[in-house]
Amino acid sequence: MTNSEFPAVNELTRLQMETVERWHREPIANPYEGIQALVCTQHEFNYRLWHEEDKARSRSATDQEIADVKRAIDKLNQARNDTIEKIDDALTEILCQRGINAPEAPVNTETTGSAIDRLSIMSLRLYHYQEQVDREDADDEHREKVADRIALCRQQHEDLSKSLQQLIDDIFAERKQHRTYRQMKMYNDPSLNPAIYQSEQP
Repeated sequence: MTNSEFPAVNELTRLQMETVERWHREPIANPYEGIQALVCTQHEFNYRLWHEEDKARSRSATDQEIADVKRAIDKLNQARNDTIEKIDDALTEILCQRGINAPEAPVNTETTGSAIDRLSIMSLRLYHYQEQVDREDADDEHREKVADRIALCRQQHEDLSKSLQQLIDDIFAERKQHRTYRQMKMYNDPSLNPAIYQSEQP
């Protein structure tokens, strides 16, 4: 087992960029394997979340439609966070197989899976900002404003990509400690969410 078993960050960001573009033209598909398949699945949940949230913002949406979208968003967000954990767990498995353990090394403020999630959202943002630039009804002022935002997003995307690659390199070199942080969300657990368990009481 080697570091190469966890893909380079530029491979993962290319996957995210390419699938965003492709999924707007073709049915959603995940032809990948291993870590890439997990990253693609996690990315798909963000893709679906983005478009569900657009529905909720529509001024023509009825109260019932907004309620339905809110429930869909909750489910997608739970699945998204579950898959972040699965990515981190997959990295843990690779490290265990390699015998890599650095219990005294510092822990990063963000896990690998969480950073991949942020890059996924940024790829979606970049795609939809480009849509705004390409709008036929957009004036020059609008295009200039959006172009400035695209430039900033690209810089942030590049910075985060480099930081994530450095984190992965540090983890494999035992300069950083890797952990999976459990989300432990309460709102989807009927026994922990008062809005659910109190409504079910006779």
